[in-house]
Amino acid sequence: MTHAEATAPGDPAAGFRVLEAELRAERDQLCGLRPELSFEDVPAPRTLAPYASALAATVQVDGSDVASGRLVLLYDPAGQDGWAGPLRVIAYIHADLEPEIAQDPLIGQVGWTWLTEALDSHTDGYAEPSGTVTTEVTEGFGAKETEPAVTGFELRASWSPAGTGPGAGPGALDGHLVAWCDALCAAAGLPPLGVTALRPAAARRRQ
Repeated sequence: MTHAEATAPGDPAAGFRVLEAELRAERDQLCGLRPELSFEDVPAPRTLAPYASALAATVQVDGSDVASGRLVLLYDPAGQDGWAGPLRVIAYIHADLEPEIAQDPLIGQVGWTWLTEALDSHTDGYAEPSGTVTTEVTEGFGAKETEPAVTGFELRASWSPAGTGPGAGPGALDGHLVAWCDALCAAAGLPPLGVTALRPAAARRRQ
């Protein structure tokens, strides 16, 4: 029996701390591979699940912020409707797009694919995905009429890491933070990480 499987049923808080520690370890490793990314811990929502943790990320290119996002981890040992297990990941991405890209009628599908392809590449699976993609144009008038129009892209999504079962154990979140960051960087116009860059060791052995 694994450590988290042993602690989660009787002490859910301890089980969740194991998951948080693994998420931070993946974040620290990712910092070395993605110098454009910076992270910070942010307050987590208190009403969505008994246990929650959140972090924010910003993508900088040439000293300018070009994309930002937030990742929330929810843990409810009893599960919830629409979840596949006790864990749910909520992701938010915002970026400014070039007008010609934003005008593509398929930008919603493209944005969603940034996330799903990253999840397919970096994780061992996910279930019950759900989300929306929104684009909005900000135009200036009067004293601001000379400013170029800015098109904002927003993706909101949630999913359940696959195979977590009733007691989410070590490794349940492998690759999910990386997948979100890959989608965030794709929205910022950066290339994805290599498929095997941060894949779980067990998954790499199966390839």
